[in-house]
Amino acid sequence: MTLRFTLDPELTPELRAEIVTLWADVSNAGGAVGFVPPVTEDEVWVTAEKQFAGLGPGQPDRLLIGVEPESGRVAALVFFESMRFNLMDHWRMLKRVMVHPGFQGRGYGAELLAEAERVARGWGLAGLRLTLRGGHGLEKFYGRSGYTEVGRVPGAIRVAPGDERDDVTMWLDLRD
Repeated sequence: MTLRFTLDPELTPELRAEIVTLWADVSNAGGAVGFVPPVTEDEVWVTAEKQFAGLGPGQPDRLLIGVEPESGRVAALVFFESMRFNLMDHWRMLKRVMVHPGFQGRGYGAELLAEAERVARGWGLAGLRLTLRGGHGLEKFYGRSGYTEVGRVPGAIRVAPGDERDDVTMWLDLRD
């Protein structure tokens, strides 16, 4: 079954809470979306409010959610973040690429990336960029969706004392 995608959904208090729960669940399952487990929803709210501040009328960022049809729950999401610099306005940064752990293994991550690409092409963007935390094998996952590694900073992400991961930049070129 495929996800139902919505671009720029109304950020109701209920949707905000559902996103924060998803974010905490992904983080606590080991997902590299800005936290190291264990993390509480209260901790996620602080970062989420900053991410939400860039969304809405007159704001430069956008949100794409994928709802699992049977449950009606948000199963996947990604934020399109503007660099807020006119010389970089021809591309967007994908932030917080997430699929709920309970829905992983169904191809929803690939669906989310394909929909993000479709949206970006519709906007006429030249590319999509994302960063990832090394050590999870995500380079291969994103590579299957056409992303290529364009940069790596060794040990730039310290997840714990003595556990430093590479900060990897991936790019999807849409100029074809």
